[in-house]
Amino acid sequence: MTPFTSELISRARADRVEIAIGAVVFVVSLLASIAAVALVVCSYPVDYLRSDPGVVDLDRPRWQRLLRAIGKNALGVVLVLIGIVLSLPGVPGQGLLTILIGVTLLDLPGKQRFERRLMTKPAVLAGINAVRARFGREPLLPPLGA
Repeated sequence: MTPFTSELISRARADRVEIAIGAVVFVVSLLASIAAVALVVCSYPVDYLRSDPGVVDLDRPRWQRLLRAIGKNALGVVLVLIGIVLSLPGVPGQGLLTILIGVTLLDLPGKQRFERRLMTKPAVLAGINAVRARFGREPLLPPLGA
């Protein structure tokens, strides 16, 4: 065996290892994204689409609401940044799904109207309710007048 041949064999093994690592990262990020979507969808109250989106949770002290908002937005920014990296060519993972999860956590103007308009589409609402049923949650009630 020539040095050139042994180098090719060694490189082929390294390529297989890199492909295997990429596949594992892809599968793990896919499963984590699906779990995050299920967690978020199952956390909505049944009347989520009927309640007023501008209502502030007054059951908690102000400092808890502020801390929760900061943590939620920080997590949203981190997920959007990770999603951007995962969207780059050659980086395995669910970039767009991770970005979408991150955006749902951010407090952006008009986000709730857009989110509710999207969620009230019959096919989307049916999918959300199927996920909720799978985890033993009651289906989301459609908005009044829909």
